[in-house]
Amino acid sequence: MTKKLTCLIVDDETDIRELLTMTLERMDIDTYSASNIQEAKSLLTQRQYALCLTDMQMPGGTGLDLVNYINEFHPGLPVAVITAHASAENAVSALKAGAFDYLSKPISLKQLRPVIEFALKLTSQASTSKGDALEMVGDSEPMVHVRAMITKLARSQAPVYISGESGSGKELAAKLIHKNSSRGDGAFIAVNCGAIPENLMESEFFGYKKGSFTGASQDKEGMFQAANGGTLFLDEVADLPLAMQVKLLRAIQEKKVRMVGGTNEEAVDVRIISATHKNLAEMMDAGLFRQDLYYRLNVIQLKMPSLRDRPTDIPLLANLLLAKLCAYQKISMPELDSDAQAYISKMQFPGNVRELENMLERALAMSDGKIITIEDLSYESSYGATSSGLNTQKNSTFNGEKPLDLNLPDYLEDVEKKAIVKALEKTNNNKTAAAKLLGVSFRTLRYRLSKLGLAKESDLDPDFENDDA
Repeated sequence: MTKKLTCLIVDDETDIRELLTMTLERMDIDTYSASNIQEAKSLLTQRQYALCLTDMQMPGGTGLDLVNYINEFHPGLPVAVITAHASAENAVSALKAGAFDYLSKPISLKQLRPVIEFALKLTSQASTSKGDALEMVGDSEPMVHVRAMITKLARSQAPVYISGESGSGKELAAKLIHKNSSRGDGAFIAVNCGAIPENLMESEFFGYKKGSFTGASQDKEGMFQAANGGTLFLDEVADLPLAMQVKLLRAIQEKKVRMVGGTNEEAVDVRIISATHKNLAEMMDAGLFRQDLYYRLNVIQLKMPSLRDRPTDIPLLANLLLAKLCAYQKISMPELDSDAQAYISKMQFPGNVRELENMLERALAMSDGKIITIEDLSYESSYGATSSGLNTQKNSTFNGEKPLDLNLPDYLEDVEKKAIVKALEKTNNNKTAAAKLLGVSFRTLRYRLSKLGLAKESDLDPDFENDDA
């Protein structure tokens, strides 16, 4: 016989306790009620609970006091706080203290049920470790801390702000938080805030109704609706214009969205994880990012370390990335020799993991297929220097050739031309693939082709991107 789950309800308002009790009983959950903190503490000593729902403001103590008490004496018990609209800052404080979510008064049953279901999933997962955080590779102290934070954040519903340099693995961290959470079965919707035209942002985020603007031939859901029951990852959130920041703030606070052209709001249950390589605090001080949105997004911060801050992880990470690249290309994996491993361990990698992967992809193309050497790794990029910024004696040659008797700008231009031509040959003149092989953007490659006199007339057409299709 399966043991019924139990929930502790703590609220000084009788009608709220009764509403919550009726809702939970319909979900086949036993309930125990307390009207204040002292009663709640007494009930906590009598039995185990799968969930605790507590009001924020009560006589004799606050919900925050109860959250702190449970964290200390009953760790692992999920707690959700109930707060009035006017006390949103208290809800943020409770999330930081360890509450996994919050509910706003008046309580909506559409919002209450998902919160309860997610809490019960957390309880059922308490004795099971998924181990997916091991995908965040590395045994260095910074990465041990990151994995521990991912495990902790996966048990919460609080908004998470992931900071770190470009290419440091912010989206991977967001995916792991989602995957290991009670929302893991729901959708993970990632959006690059800097890639959406400003005039389309509202319709992309919240959807639109048929006829709301020219071309709106049918209703279309936005990203909030698509992420309902799951996680919405706002990458490069610093690029949001101020007008959209206001609308995003309201959607996060109210947990409701209104389609463009619509008249009714609809409830959405979405966890927000945001990230950017920019300094949001400095942007806030400069008036470029709203203070209220900053504090709503930055409830808990996860800082991703740069690759140069964990050099001991680089050889292991390099081999795993090589294995992934070889599996994708369906080729045998060459060995990264010891000198090459030592070489990359000393590199600065301003582009972090993304730069390392691009370097390995180029080295894979340049190697003999059996072993990757320093020469393969130090093959110059289209910027005319190694991506590491390191100078070695072996870097003074280009693909085995002696340096040309030219001044430095001419020599670097010649190196760049050869690298681009080589990449285009390797990719059968597919410029999109060549840009990826060289570790630059498509537009950068187009610009360099034009500047170096390597572009055909068709390459100068603004629409020539379609040539590779």
